[in-house]
Amino acid sequence: LSTGVSWAAFSYLKKEPDGSSKKQNVSDESSAIDPGLPKTEECPINGAMYSEPVRDIWETRRPLTAMVENHLDARPLSGISRADVVYEAVAEGGITRFLGVFYCDAAISDFRLAVIRSARVYYINWAAEYGTYPIFLHWGGANNICNSCYRGVKEQGKIASEVDAFKLLDKIGWRNGTYGNDMDGQSNLGYPALKRLPNRLSDTEDAATEHQPTAFINDVYKEAEDRGFSYVDSDGKKWNENFRQWLFTNDKPVKEEIIKDISFVFWSNKGDYDVSWKYDEENNLYKRFNGGREFVDLEYDNRQVSAKNIVIQFVKERGPVDQELHMNYDIVGKGDFLLFNNGTVTEGTWKKEGITARTAFFDEKGKEISFVRGQIWIEAIPTGNKINY
Repeated sequence: LSTGVSWAAFSYLKKEPDGSSKKQNVSDESSAIDPGLPKTEECPINGAMYSEPVRDIWETRRPLTAMVENHLDARPLSGISRADVVYEAVAEGGITRFLGVFYCDAAISDFRLAVIRSARVYYINWAAEYGTYPIFLHWGGANNICNSCYRGVKEQGKIASEVDAFKLLDKIGWRNGTYGNDMDGQSNLGYPALKRLPNRLSDTEDAATEHQPTAFINDVYKEAEDRGFSYVDSDGKKWNENFRQWLFTNDKPVKEEIIKDISFVFWSNKGDYDVSWKYDEENNLYKRFNGGREFVDLEYDNRQVSAKNIVIQFVKERGPVDQELHMNYDIVGKGDFLLFNNGTVTEGTWKKEGITARTAFFDEKGKEISFVRGQIWIEAIPTGNKINY
C-alpha cells in the first residue's frame, strides 16, 4: 500500500459516531441566502457571478482543494458538482482521480464531499496554484513510510522519490501535524470534518473501507480557521496576495458548426473511465458521461455533472517509475491544449513555470485565453491520445 498507515488505524486514532446512515443532513446559516439576489460579484477562481452575501462568506475563507476518487465502485460521488474547478488525471492503473477546488460555490451552503482519497504529487502541484497555503484535503498518499520495515522506510526501489507525495508536502511546508494546511484523514483530521459513511450508497450493503471517507465542507473550513488558515493566515497574510487569476468572459455560444460531442480515453484498457462530454445548447454547457453512463452527483438527487469549460491538457506520461507501479505526469513545464466552450474549440499551448506558478493558457497567436464564466474541468490527457470531436 502506498498510503503508509492502515485503514483500520484511523478508527483507533479518531473517535467518531456511527456513520452508517445513508442520508445525513447538513445545514448552516449560508443556506438561508436568498438565491434571487442580484449576482454582481465575480468568483476569482472561475469567474462565475454570485450575490454579495455569498462573496462575504468566501472572503472569510481560502480555497479548499480536495482529492476525490473516481473508482467505479465509489460512484455516484457526492458534492463534486460544487467545485469551481476540477482536475482529472490517472491516479493508478488507468483509474482516474479528481482534484476539486472549492471556494465560491461552496460558500452558498454546506454539503458532503465523497469519496476522499490519497494524494499524488501532480495533484499537489495543481493545488499549489491556489494562493498561499490553500487547504489540501486528502486521505494518505504515495509515500516511503513502512512501520514494519528497517528504519521505518520501504526498501529502495519500492517508491521513487519523484512520486513521494509526503516528501513534496514537507518540501513546500504544508505538513505540520494539526497545525498545517495539509489535512490528512490518516493522521491529523477526523470527526466532524471527516468521517466514514459505509452506507452512503446503499442502506443494505457496506462500501469497501477505502470508498467510505466523507468530508463535511463547513466543518473542514472550521478546522482550517482553528489552524489559522481563514482568508488570512496567523501572520495576517491574505491567501490571494500572489494569486494569479485567469481571464473570464460572458457566454457567447456559436450558432453554426457547433461541437456537440467530445470523447477520449485515458488508458485504452479501462473503459469504465472513458469520458465524453455532450453539449447542451440551451444552457451553453457540456454534460459529463463516464464509461458510457451519465456522471451524476448523489448529493443533489443524481443531477448530471456539467461544465462551461472543458480543457484537454496534454501532458507527458511517465512510468511506472517504481515497484509500486506509480505513474507521473509532467504538469510543470509546457505543452498543448484544447479548450471547448461556447460550442467551439480553441487550440493553444499551456505553461506552468514552477510548483506554485499558475498554469497559463495561450491561443495560437500567443494571447491568453478567456474562460466562460462557470465551472472549469481540466482533463490531463497523455500526449498522443486521440480526442474525438
